[in-house]
Amino acid sequence: MTAFLLTVAGVFGLLIGSFLNVVAYRVPAGISLMRESRCPECDAPIRWWQNVPVLSWVMLRGKCANCTAPISGRYAIVEALTGVVFVAVTWWALRLAALAQGSGVGGSTTGAFTDPVFWLVLVAFLYLAAVSIALTLIDLDTKRLPNVIVLPSITVGIALLGMAAAVGASTGSATSWGPFLRALAGGAILYAFYFIVRVISPRGMGGGDVKLAALVGLYLGWCGWASLAVGAFAAFVFGGLYSLALMLLRRAKRKTAIPFGPWMIAGAWAGIAVGEPVGRWYVGMLGLS
Repeated sequence: MTAFLLTVAGVFGLLIGSFLNVVAYRVPAGISLMRESRCPECDAPIRWWQNVPVLSWVMLRGKCANCTAPISGRYAIVEALTGVVFVAVTWWALRLAALAQGSGVGGSTTGAFTDPVFWLVLVAFLYLAAVSIALTLIDLDTKRLPNVIVLPSITVGIALLGMAAAVGASTGSATSWGPFLRALAGGAILYAFYFIVRVISPRGMGGGDVKLAALVGLYLGWCGWASLAVGAFAAFVFGGLYSLALMLLRRAKRKTAIPFGPWMIAGAWAGIAVGEPVGRWYVGMLGLS
């Protein structure tokens, strides 16, 4: 059953990845997501068989079937990456469910399939994964984090995690209101921190980053306080290393504007993935455990 779920997650991720390419292109341009897909060069409609994730790009050899204009390999990369990320997130959620049920890291995940909390948490984090990819692409392309994506994502995250908490409380699950209240606190804390940073240095922090902080803080808070701390810290480490690399390569100067959203997102996923074990290691190293 686990292998089947991971396979479904991967296929679903490929399909979502195709849609994320559309979102990343159309949202900044103000183009409706409902419009028929067409070649940007010759305006020919893209048929369904020309829109199969990854496979169509390979079969068409990276060119439009009508005018042979080149199609960026980024489309296939984003589709494949989204499939891999969806598999990874599903595997992580299964491991988390096994731990919650006392099965251990390598224990059975069978109980997760009948637990509605597992499914709600899985959907919530898959949604975050999809939004993370879309926002990363848009921020790298335009240095913007559109409100039309960030703000509804906060609402969706609160709704899904709130439902997971409510269902957990009603069924006696290990997941109840505690993680949800911590998630709300995490979103508020990270939002306040980035807001203060923006007030102190308006040119160094964008308004979109402040709103994104509420979203990533919400999910990090759900995972735990250590995840919140590690995720917040990792964002600045990743962003700093990237900026340093660009300066060493003479592709940027100290005052060059660099998108910070992708590094906030990368830091958040680092906190989600390894925040708790890193937190325990750090506390143990200080002799406080």
